[in-house]
Parts: sequence; C-alpha cells; structure tokens
Amino acid sequence: MFESALTTFASIAILGAVGYSYTRYYKWNVLRKMENAFKPGDPVLDLAARGKEMDKVNLPDETHWVTRDDQEKIDAIVNGTRTGAYHLLIGEKGTGKSSMLIDAMAKIDGEGVAMLEAHADLEIFRVRLGKALDFEYHEDNIGSLFSIRGPRDASALLDIERAFNKLEKVALRRRDKVGRPLVIIINSAHLLRDDDDGRDLLELIQQRAEQWAASNLATMIINSDDYWVYERLKQLATRMEVTAIMDLSKQKAMQALKRFRLKYYNEEPSLSVLEQVYDKVGGRLNYLNRVARNPNMLKVCDDINHKEKTWFLNQCWILGEEMDDDVMDQQKYASAAMVLAKALVDREKDMTKTYDPELGHILPQIPLHEARQIMTRADFIQSYDHINIFTIDSNAMVRADSVPMQNAFREVCSQEGFEEFLEATLDRISAIESLGRTREITIKDLWNKGKYHFSTTNARGNVERKVTMEVEAGKEEEEEEAER
Repeated sequence: MFESALTTFASIAILGAVGYSYTRYYKWNVLRKMENAFKPGDPVLDLAARGKEMDKVNLPDETHWVTRDDQEKIDAIVNGTRTGAYHLLIGEKGTGKSSMLIDAMAKIDGEGVAMLEAHADLEIFRVRLGKALDFEYHEDNIGSLFSIRGPRDASALLDIERAFNKLEKVALRRRDKVGRPLVIIINSAHLLRDDDDGRDLLELIQQRAEQWAASNLATMIINSDDYWVYERLKQLATRMEVTAIMDLSKQKAMQALKRFRLKYYNEEPSLSVLEQVYDKVGGRLNYLNRVARNPNMLKVCDDINHKEKTWFLNQCWILGEEMDDDVMDQQKYASAAMVLAKALVDREKDMTKTYDPELGHILPQIPLHEARQIMTRADFIQSYDHINIFTIDSNAMVRADSVPMQNAFREVCSQEGFEEFLEATLDRISAIESLGRTREITIKDLWNKGKYHFSTTNARGNVERKVTMEVEAGKEEEEEEAER
C-alpha cells in the first residue's frame, strides 16, 4: 500500500509539474511572440511595397510620397518621440491618412509598431487584432484538449480585453529596455457600427489608450473617415489629440501631380494642364493618383466628376409630385440631401471668395447644427458622411465631400426647373404625412332618436363644457310624427 501510494503521488507530482511547467512556458512564449510582432519588419509594409511597386520605381525617395505638412508630426508619433497622448486622424476618404502612416512606419522599418484594419464584425476585429499582435487567445494551448469549455466560448470583446492585457505586459518590458512606447494603429475605425457592440469596443479602446498615454506605455492611433467616431471619443477624451487631414493646397497638388506624372510617364505636364486638372478634381490625393496614371488626364477628370454626380443622383435623387407613398421614407432621406446641397450652392453664391490663387478651392461650409436645421432632420447627416456625399470636419462644419461632389451639387441645382421639382417633392411628402396623421371617426347609433353626450374637464376634474349630438328629423319623419 505504501509503495502504491508513493507511486501514485509521484505520478501526480510529475503530471502536475509538467502541467505547471508547460503553463509557465506557454505564458512566456505568448509574450515572446507578441514582442516579436513589434520587431523590425511588418506585413503591412510588405503589402504596401508590393501594391505601390516600390521596387520598380527608379526615382529618388522623395518623389515617391507627397511631402505634407502633417508628415513630420505623424513621423514623431510613430517613431515614439512624441508621447503622452493618443491620436485621432480624421479626414475624407482618399486624403492620404493611411499612406502617411505607412510612410512613417517605413522610415523605422515597423519597429515597435503594429497596424490592423478595423471591421464592423467584432469577431473579425478580434482575429485581425490577434494577427497584428501575434496573439492566438490561447487557442493553441494544449491544455484546451482537457478542458470542457472551448477557447471561442468567450465573447469577442472579452478576448480583445485579454489581448490588451498581454500587450500591456509587453509594453512594460519595452519601456524598461528601450524607453519608448509601443504604437498601435487602428485603421478605418469608421467601419465599426454605431451600435451597442461598436460603441462598447470603441469605449474599450479609448480606456486603454487613455491609460497607456498617461503612463507612456503605448500610443494608440485611430484613423477614421467619419465624424461620428470623433463625437463618440470626445465624450470621455482627456489625452486625445485630433489631427485633421485635408486635401492638398493648389501648389502642393500641382507639385504632387508633377511627381506622379514623372513616375509613370517620365514627362512634365504644362502649368495650364495642371491648373485645369486641379480646377476639376481639387487636391484629393486619390483623384490625383488616378489622373496621373492615365495618358489623357483631362478626360479622367471629367470621368471622375461624372461618377461623383452619378453617385449623388443614384443615392439622393427625388421623384417629384407623382411619387408613390410607399417610397416616402427614402424620399425623406433624398430630399433632405437635396435641400442641404442647394443650401451649400446658395451659400457659395453669397461667398465673396471661392478660389484662392495659392490655396485653391474654398468650398462653402455650414455648421453642423445649422445643417440639421436646414434639413429639419438630425439623424441623416451621419449617413451622408458615411457614403461620402457630405463630410463633417473636426470643427463640426459640413461641406461637400470633395471638389467633384461640389461640382455635382452645382450642376444638379442649376438644372432648369429644379427648385420647383424639389418644392413639389417636399409638398408631396407633406401631403402624405398629413394623410398619415389624419384619422376618421365614425359615429353610429344616432338613428331612432339616439344621442351622444361629450364633456370636457379641466386639470382639477371639473366639467367645463357639455356637448350633445343628435340627428335632426327629416321632413318624412316629421310628417310621420304628426300623423301619429
């Protein structure tokens, strides 16, 4: 018995020691893998290099990217020299926010930086965060073979919290060794849904960003195209810095177009052509890149303007007085956009200066609260911002999403009979709403000397008025009554 007991005890002790050792090794290995994720070299840089064909460019380094005024600030944030805050980059789609971040990462070869793309589904966000941090949420732990509960039984938000806990330990080690914080970039944060799950995730990210910024453990950079992310973060923000990324000025846009043209066609376009291109598409980097890749630049500019106008009409065109009542909800959405577009066009007519020789286009803008008042709706503007028709900047000013979109507003509102057509649509919507609010009361049982008695009372319950309703007798009824 004593021998059996010793054998059993030794077996259990060995099994426990092996399990404990494996658990310690696994936890150490998790942190080691996460530290490796922040070493030089990053998959994001490899993908960017292939996408932009950097290895095929024979131009000097300064011609590959457009030098922007904000690039120096972004570089300081990404390389860890600017600490004590977390950052929100906000601007329209295609202004070069992601390109600036990737350029800053390339200068330090991605050392100490992790970047991931946001997604509306929390499970996908969870997987992308794990890939960026090289963290598998204990799904590769052999101990899960002996457990009843699987690793995916927890919620995605709880797994993200666990990943941030591990990241905090790695950041503490790095601060002791290197003295610089880690940098985590969350790109396309506007893709998160503005619902309970999306707001909970954004709150979790902000809480960590505030804590890490205060202790210089890590710097969080959140990149968004939409204004609602800024509104959500501003409620609890104490260490957040907002950087608005705008379109290029006229001079910088023409300079960028020259460099793009030199890169793809080894030619320098004339100054008049460059000015025509800027007048048509403005200083949006996305448009300039598309124009520079095509041999006929002016034709591409016209195509861009046509596509923006088509997009606007497909999303927000109105149907006039003959529209069916079944489409009233969609027409409320469309007519509100048309009313706001017309207000921007009218505001542009009242502006004393809409074009600067140095800065270029000065688009008309309206304060957010005034835009909601003009539309008589407060809930539509966020959707317009999301589909890139209107944009809201960090100063809560509403304007067209781009120069081509403002051109589309101008063309649509200048059509013959547009104001009357818009007014007829609004009248039809009002008429349908009036019909929906109208109720019919049918009164029965008034024949054979039936009566209805109505009374109204005040707040104290005292009767103020009494009304009696009955049917007057007709001639035939009076004659019958007289005969009786």
